[in-house]
Amino acid sequence: MKFEHLIEVNDPLNPLIDALTVQQVWRGLVLRAESPKLFVPHLDESTIDQRTDSGFRRRLRYGELVVEDTVELEPMRSVRYRVAAQQDIAESSLTMTIETPTEDTLFVRFQYEDSHDAATDEANAMYDEFRRSAYVESDIDTIGMLRELAQQGRLDALLN
Repeated sequence: MKFEHLIEVNDPLNPLIDALTVQQVWRGLVLRAESPKLFVPHLDESTIDQRTDSGFRRRLRYGELVVEDTVELEPMRSVRYRVAAQQDIAESSLTMTIETPTEDTLFVRFQYEDSHDAATDEANAMYDEFRRSAYVESDIDTIGMLRELAQQGRLDALLN
């Protein structure tokens, strides 16, 4: 399954929402990777066990399920999560990319991909539709949390 969508962060035509800077969005996306429990309430535990210049490796525990992934950081541009195939989990990835098509607009593109073949995708079509919907809701919640953290000044404090 391949799936992507855009969320508009800054809309110059909507004066009711506060504009976020690229730096705030970047720091928020990194915070989501480093402290996922802020964004995923049903996550029981998250541990970063290895850091490199370009990212880190994590272990996430949801009850009995443990998922290991790597996070790749391209500063001020993208955060990529890569999950290797493990137990009953297929190889997959999520890339969140900051896009600024104009000086006043700011978007985050969310791109999901898994390693299922076309036959598996066809067999899972209904399930994948639910997954897409859940991904969109989760991503909207992520941007909402970034706004909340920015209003509290927490993203700016992290930039210093």
